[in-house]
Amino acid sequence: MKLPLQITARDVSLSEIADQSIREKAAKLDTFYDKIMGCRVLVEAPHRHQHQGVLYNVRIDLTVPGSELVVKRESHEDLYVAIRDAFDAARRQLQDFAHRQRGEVKTHQLQ
Repeated sequence: MKLPLQITARDVSLSEIADQSIREKAAKLDTFYDKIMGCRVLVEAPHRHQHQGVLYNVRIDLTVPGSELVVKRESHEDLYVAIRDAFDAARRQLQDFAHRQRGEVKTHQLQ
């Protein structure tokens, strides 16, 4: 990554383990696409439900040449599962972007 990783926690305090997990997963994204210019991760617990408990949202904004990829997954009660799901979705979006940029996506010929 060319720019440093930005981690923001809103209405929740991140443990060192959660922070380290985010940093490791963000560093691993470089193996799928090495031209990532920036990565911003937002972890929030927006609502306090009486019966469900705390739900965590994780949003990832990846800046790549010519585009910005945004990942926002469904809320989850477990912070680590929410982080894992968001980074899995980011990996898939990044791989799709890399395939399109390299021209590896099939195109239909007009008849």
